[in-house]
Amino acid sequence: MTSSMEYSFTIFIKYRLVPKVYFPEQIHDVIRATKYFLQPEVLHKYSVDPGRIGVSGDSAGGNLAAALGQQFNQDANLRNKLKVQALIYPVLQALDFNTPSYQQNVNTPILPRYVMVKYWVDYFHGNYDFVQAMIVNNHTSLDVEEAAALRAHLNWTSLLPASITKNYKPVMQTTGNTRIVQEIPQLLDARSAPLIADQKVLRHLPKTYILTCEHDVLRDDGIMYAKRLESAGVEVTLDHFEDGFHGCMIFTSWPTNFSVGIRTRNSYIKWLDQNL
Repeated sequence: MTSSMEYSFTIFIKYRLVPKVYFPEQIHDVIRATKYFLQPEVLHKYSVDPGRIGVSGDSAGGNLAAALGQQFNQDANLRNKLKVQALIYPVLQALDFNTPSYQQNVNTPILPRYVMVKYWVDYFHGNYDFVQAMIVNNHTSLDVEEAAALRAHLNWTSLLPASITKNYKPVMQTTGNTRIVQEIPQLLDARSAPLIADQKVLRHLPKTYILTCEHDVLRDDGIMYAKRLESAGVEVTLDHFEDGFHGCMIFTSWPTNFSVGIRTRNSYIKWLDQNL
C-alpha cells in the first residue's frame, strides 16, 4: 500500500506459489519486489511520498507482510522505510496447533485445523505423514530441543487474556516425533513464523494494525503477535470481530455481501486513512 498527497494506490506483488516454489522463495519474491519499488527513481516515477509507504496482507499474505517487516527491520539500509503494516487474520506460527482458537475452531468451515496444518506442510514441501502428529503438537514436544527456546515466544497462557483462554488447556507432549523438525527445520524459522521472532527484532517495527476474527483458528496468532509487539514498544491496533470468520473481508459483494465483511473492510480502510 503506497500513498501520495494527491491520491493513494495499491501495488499487489504476484509472488510465486506452491507447488511452483516452496519456502522461502515467496519471501524472497516480496522482498525483492518491495526493494525495487522503494528505489528513489521508482518512487519519483509514480509520485509516491517515501514517508507514506506501508505493507499489508491477509491470511498467508499477512504472514509474508509480517516477515517482510521483520526482514526490513534487520537491515540498516531498509529500517524505517515502512510507515505502517496492516495484517488481516494473519497466519504467524506453526509450533502450536492447540491454542484456544485452534481448539475452539477445530472444524470451523473455510479453514479447519486439519487444512491449516496441511497448508503448512505444503509450504515447506514436507511429508503428509507428519500431519496427524503435528495436529497434537508432537513436533514441539518437550524432547524436541530445537523448539525449547521458542516456546516462551508463543506461551498463550501469558500472552492471551482470560476472556480468550477460558478453560482451554495447553497441549504439550512429553515425548513426540523429533524427526519432524529435523526434516522440516523451516517450522522453527522466524521468516515462516514471525510470532517466534526475538524481541530485539520486534523493536522499532512500524505502527501496526492487526485484524482478528473470533471464528478462526488463526485468531490467537494475531492476538499474541499484538501483545508481543506492544511489549516491544510498537504502537498496535488490535481490531477483533466477534462475528468474524477467516476470509470474511472478501464477502462484500452481492450475493455474499455479509455485514461482517463490509464492517471489517471499512474498519481496515479507516485505519489506513488515519495512519498512512
